[in-house]
Amino acid sequence: MSSWVMRDALVTYLLFLAEALTVVLLIAALVTVIGVLIRRGRPRSHLQVVDLGEHYDKLARTLEAEVLPKREVKAHLKTDRTRRKQARSGATPPRPRMFVISFRGDLRASGSDEVVLRLHNPGGAVHEQGLAASQLARIRQRGIPLTVCVDSMAASGGYMMACVGSRIVAAPFAILGSIGVISVTPNFHRLLDRAGVDVEQFTGGRYKRTVTLFGENTDEGRAKAAQEVTETHDLFKEFVAQHRPQVDIATVSTGEWWYGRQALQLNLVDELITSDDYLLAARERADLYGVSYRAPIPAARRFTAAARSAMRRSMPTHGA
Repeated sequence: MSSWVMRDALVTYLLFLAEALTVVLLIAALVTVIGVLIRRGRPRSHLQVVDLGEHYDKLARTLEAEVLPKREVKAHLKTDRTRRKQARSGATPPRPRMFVISFRGDLRASGSDEVVLRLHNPGGAVHEQGLAASQLARIRQRGIPLTVCVDSMAASGGYMMACVGSRIVAAPFAILGSIGVISVTPNFHRLLDRAGVDVEQFTGGRYKRTVTLFGENTDEGRAKAAQEVTETHDLFKEFVAQHRPQVDIATVSTGEWWYGRQALQLNLVDELITSDDYLLAARERADLYGVSYRAPIPAARRFTAAARSAMRRSMPTHGA
């Protein structure tokens, strides 16, 4: 009798999930349609370049106007106007240009005298983090200096991106490292077996599916999955060693993370400084330009984002 009660409870629960999922999908579809209508006629992508040097200068002038005597403020303004006039006329030699990119998830890149990447990345799926790191490598391959600034976190896949830089600077308490790989796959086989639910899985290829969510996992499948994680970790270590030959890869590839001060001792970074201080110092020798690129997210991609997110949880990840 108890098995029938459990089975009925499971069926009722699954029906509830199906109804709830239907409601969520309908709401998502409605939001997608509204979003498409709102954005109709807008450009499909947008590249924005902002003069960060002028931004910093305006901040300085605002502060000076509040705390300095008017005579000094006027003198500074006159000096600024003279400098700009000379630059426009070509009377002074052109200054180097630095292009600043802020990364919090995805990346596009091109060329300049120097690229500064303000990086915040806790890690993620292996293939996505590897692609982002490869995009940064394109900058280095063109002979362009790449400085990576880490104010808060560049862990695991985030450090895979950071290590591509020709120079890495970090705040004293930024989190770096976590050079490791993890794969987590929950298994509901015993629960379904007790409820009398069978799961049939058909594959072509011995290792097409090593471990599964609902079927019974085998020792061979577990061993193969563990082997794949180890091989991915080896590739990660080779990548870091290639771009940061000064590190002792055996010491830093344990999956641990370190604060900036410790990371400096381990040669994971080159200097302790915040990105703001780095850019303010660079302002004295170069013109700064903030670069951002926004691409539209297709409706289908937004619609399936939740499903992809769930799938990624069962994939090997460079996660902190």
